[in-house]
Amino acid sequence: MARTTGGAGQLLAISDLHLNYAENRALVERMTPDSDDNWLLVAGDVAENVDDIRWCLKTFASRFRKVVWVPGNHELWTHPSDTVTLRGVARYEHLVEVCRELGVTTPEDPYPIWEGPGGPVAVAPLFLLYDYSFLPEGCTTKEQGLAYAHETGVVCQDEYVLHPDPYPSREAWCRARVAETERRLAEIPDDLPTVLVNHYPLDRHPTDVLWYPEFAMWCGTRLTADWHRRFRVAAMVYGHLHIPRTTYHEGVRFEEVSVGYPREWRKRPGGSPGKLRRILPMEAGTA
Repeated sequence: MARTTGGAGQLLAISDLHLNYAENRALVERMTPDSDDNWLLVAGDVAENVDDIRWCLKTFASRFRKVVWVPGNHELWTHPSDTVTLRGVARYEHLVEVCRELGVTTPEDPYPIWEGPGGPVAVAPLFLLYDYSFLPEGCTTKEQGLAYAHETGVVCQDEYVLHPDPYPSREAWCRARVAETERRLAEIPDDLPTVLVNHYPLDRHPTDVLWYPEFAMWCGTRLTADWHRRFRVAAMVYGHLHIPRTTYHEGVRFEEVSVGYPREWRKRPGGSPGKLRRILPMEAGTA
């Protein structure tokens, strides 16, 4: 783990920037920290195109003391509009190299320790994917769940453009990632709390409010359902659902930090679209 010095900054978070929308790109251009000590956690779905991902993370790296990124499903798409045609693990590894060129921390790097206000905590960026274990009610297998989703017309685009190569399936890739990540998290000292950052929630409960509950199949894995208890989690930071909110589960704070699509954030009452969410120190009223 990489230690840092303390300071007066804040540990901030954002996700689901979806830069193919000009309105969202404009939000990124306006995002500036109020302290040189601020860190930024980026919980995935920056964009589908590598050039856009690079631009965004480079912009953030020039403004924040440290930027921590995890991939969402959109970064892993082999999208027809992208000149980078890599698939699966090769695409992910390419994105990791882009981040390292920019000085951005990834799930493949040592976990940095936030020693500012609210610390010390180990900040652990995770890349876990999903394994179709968040099944619709009445379904007991992936095949049944997918058949039901196709009947309702609610099918994630991942089924067509997120390739697991060289793994035989997305769930196989997920299980390999979970096993390796679990090993690394177990090595964090027992007296050190954690902030876990993943594109998907570690537990199914945040998906209970989805308008289309069948979409939960593409939102995580039951294999991580106890991680918020096992790994001394001060906050679990995620995105993907486009439902920004703070919830508590078994006494642990879950923060959904997504921006989402313009048609979504325009409808939200109050506040500013693209406002960075403060993870530490904890905001008044979230205890």
